[in-house]
Amino acid sequence: MKNIYSGLYRFENLYKAYLCARKNKRYRREVLEYSYNLEENLIQLQNELIWKIYKVGEYREFYVYEPKKRLVMALPFKDRILQWAIYNELYPFYSKKFITHTYACIKGRGTHKAINQLQKWLRQLNRKWGKFYCLKMDISKYFYRVDHDILIKILKKNIKDRELIELLEIIIRDSQTEFGMEIDYSKEIRINNKGMPIGNLLSQLFANVYLNHLDQYVKRNLGEKYYMRYMDDFLILNHDKLHLHELKNKIEKFLENELKLNLNNKTSIKPVDLGIEFLGHKIWWSHIKLKKQSALRMKRRIRKRVKLYNDGMIEFEDLNSTIQSYFGLMKNCDSYKLKESIIKNIKLKRRNKNG
Repeated sequence: MKNIYSGLYRFENLYKAYLCARKNKRYRREVLEYSYNLEENLIQLQNELIWKIYKVGEYREFYVYEPKKRLVMALPFKDRILQWAIYNELYPFYSKKFITHTYACIKGRGTHKAINQLQKWLRQLNRKWGKFYCLKMDISKYFYRVDHDILIKILKKNIKDRELIELLEIIIRDSQTEFGMEIDYSKEIRINNKGMPIGNLLSQLFANVYLNHLDQYVKRNLGEKYYMRYMDDFLILNHDKLHLHELKNKIEKFLENELKLNLNNKTSIKPVDLGIEFLGHKIWWSHIKLKKQSALRMKRRIRKRVKLYNDGMIEFEDLNSTIQSYFGLMKNCDSYKLKESIIKNIKLKRRNKNG
């Protein structure tokens, strides 16, 4: 890819990126403030790129607690516009390089497709092999440990635009002082030259670009047909248990040597007839269920939204949107009793906001 940088700061491209960045957020305060002097603000961003004086804004940090405690970092709206402008240029190129069976943050894919494909494989291989196994792996603290030097080296293989690489390096390296840390929640230990902010648009793209090297290694070098990945969770199916142990060792060495990453201690090799836990579900060739933890999180979330509605803090449309999104998730699995239980326990007793 060449001559991309000059196209980034074309006004029409920045305006398109602005529309992407404000989608479903147009009434948030910072978006309204930016939009009030939109042309002036976009021209200012344009000039920062033309004169190469752009600096990444200050991150707003907060924690999320489901499914586990994680540090999320949000950029100011201006920076999110720039990330959309870059993403709109890079995503079409990189999405063609990803393997068929990687599913996170790729248009037209997602959790439903991954789960359905896995069950399809289980049905095929149940007829072919009868008894077989699943090697299930994920990477320890992946976003916190992405190596900046390796990521930039990977990007340089395809991006031959020096000015764009310099801009990407500013964005990536900035997270070293603001974010680059391995999280120990009793104490924050900062590690130089590592880490990507969870929540950034470009972090999602770069996370896939980084692990595409693992995908290519497993598919091309190891020749594994029944391999799939969803961000840093990945698995391989095979009838030979010893072969899977050998694959685990090879993958572990590849991650350590090439990407400076490690598998976590949840890595396992189990018979598939026990069910495969993947993406919040437990999957067999014959049926799919939500994991107990996923169902409990869903119930807690709905109870909280019902309370907010009853207290007059949100409107019915907001509550219904949450409920319908979870019902949509349950369409993918055997969840009649769970759905019935949720409906039975929704008690709507709207109280007046003024007491």
